[in-house]
Amino acid sequence: MKSKKDIVAIGRAAIDLNAVEINRPMEETESFRKYVGGSPVNISIGASKLGLNVGLIANVSDDQHGRYITDYLNQLGVDTSQIHVDENGHKTGLTFTEIKSPTESNILMYREEVADLYLEPKHVSESYIKDSEYLLISGTALAQSPSREAVLKSLAIAKANSVKVVFELDYRPYTWKSLEETSIYYELVAQQSDIIIGTRDEYDMIQRYQNIADEEISDSLFQYQSELVVIKHGVQGSKAYTKSGEYYEGKAFKAKVVKTFGAGDSYAAAFLYALVNGKQIADALKYGAASAAIVVSSHSSSEAMPTSEKLEKFIEEQESQKI
Repeated sequence: MKSKKDIVAIGRAAIDLNAVEINRPMEETESFRKYVGGSPVNISIGASKLGLNVGLIANVSDDQHGRYITDYLNQLGVDTSQIHVDENGHKTGLTFTEIKSPTESNILMYREEVADLYLEPKHVSESYIKDSEYLLISGTALAQSPSREAVLKSLAIAKANSVKVVFELDYRPYTWKSLEETSIYYELVAQQSDIIIGTRDEYDMIQRYQNIADEEISDSLFQYQSELVVIKHGVQGSKAYTKSGEYYEGKAFKAKVVKTFGAGDSYAAAFLYALVNGKQIADALKYGAASAAIVVSSHSSSEAMPTSEKLEKFIEEQESQKI
């Protein structure tokens, strides 16, 4: 493995507990299966399974859950040398998922005093970020201090060392105190990011982007650092705008949907995989959509992340059906 990282991600590491008894409300569900979760972790896993050299900066609990996360990442080739083990008793966040139907999935998060939001600036290594192509920032890590300051430190290091910054909006309302607070920090980081990826609903968390067209959002961001803005619209597909004026539209793939969560993380992993490998933006949109379709067709998010072979085969099969 080459020493230079393709992607270094920073942020939330958690545990997903997905309902085994699908098509039932959580009140009636008795069995759950444990998976590693959290947006930057899922993206790291997805990118690593696709063949990229990936590292993670995070804070995990000093207990069985923290060790489970680290061990699983090690098994999949994600570098865990920058994962800090919490020293103050903070626990790993838990996410219970409810799968009522293919179109109705809900999540119940336990996020009080969680370890990931206690990542401190001192846990962020300048040399580690300098030696990478991309820094991936997850929006949830901006929700509270000291994680917020750790992320802003990583952003400053990346900008000072010509490391491309990817901002995956990853909005989780139960982590933030107010829309105004969310808007302030999302806009601050978005303006300093090279690539921004999110759903249209997530862009709307930045107050001045509400009630304006997608193109107006991208034009506003292009006044700052941004080079590429990706806005996702679920089954309607996704749009990509470049600072140089190009516009791309990606279609969603058909999927046998089991649950609706996990799509965004898998999309980001495959989209970045395509960019790292020099593929065109139109192809990156296709890879992202294909990976999302694969993951929503599975019970898990992290474990369902496809390999490059599976991803290519899925795209080939789907496109052959259209002929």
